[in-house]
Amino acid sequence: MTLSADGLPPLREVVARHGLGPRKALGQNFLFDLNLTGKIARAAGPLEGVAVVEVGPGPGGLTRALLADGAQKVIAIERDERALPALTEIGAHWPGRLEVIAADALAVRPKTLIEKAEGARLRICANLPYNIATLLLTGWLETEPWPPFFDRLVLMFQREVALRIVATPDERADYGRLGVLAGWRTQAQILFDVPPAAFTPPPKVTSSVVELIPRPAPDPCDAGVLSALTQAAFGQRRKMLRQSLKGFAASRGHDLIELLAEARLEPTMRAEEVPVAGFAALARAVARGRPG
Repeated sequence: MTLSADGLPPLREVVARHGLGPRKALGQNFLFDLNLTGKIARAAGPLEGVAVVEVGPGPGGLTRALLADGAQKVIAIERDERALPALTEIGAHWPGRLEVIAADALAVRPKTLIEKAEGARLRICANLPYNIATLLLTGWLETEPWPPFFDRLVLMFQREVALRIVATPDERADYGRLGVLAGWRTQAQILFDVPPAAFTPPPKVTSSVVELIPRPAPDPCDAGVLSALTQAAFGQRRKMLRQSLKGFAASRGHDLIELLAEARLEPTMRAEEVPVAGFAALARAVARGRPG
């Protein structure tokens, strides 16, 4: 049997042996190039003393790279039962350093991950399943308390999503709710792109690896209010704030013009013109003006 540099069989052989054809319904696109998975692992490093949470490991290409690069532990969350035997083999190769949670990542709570880290620093590094990538990121960005349970996120997205994550009002076409949440609580940057040909099956779009480092003290405001506010504002992004936020303010019993004045925002502005600090100020005004 031919072995890879890490002493385990090539990923294509692992996939064939375990019947692990990628499933579109699970948003699976596998990376077989160990040089590329190694590059992603290095981007998440240094990993000594770090417990890395990986979502959707599949046959374990990135899992192997994270362990080979020195992660104290990898906590792999996988809902596809077909992948579990392959991950078990990886765990046997690095005894005591891989723990698999057979579950939907959207249902796994931070408390569980903290407990499994056993005191090590937590970091999240993953080639996220495309069909839940944005939901996962939004959940991590809205987590409480803040600073969060992780010290860094290194995640792969479709490039169009990556551009939305790092966008500011200077990139109005991409700037939206995701850019506000990411810019509010993290410093986000695109590290590098990954071409479709790197995946099996190849997606129709380029992917990008994004790094998000938590800000220790983001502008103070309520995460839930900010999330609802930006959802309303960008839900009608072509309209002025006096129109797009009219229903939002009314549902909470607020005078919208007064809220905008308190946040020093013009009623004629559109959501794509409002910087992160402006949305945070408006969220604070909403919280202060709650009836009762």
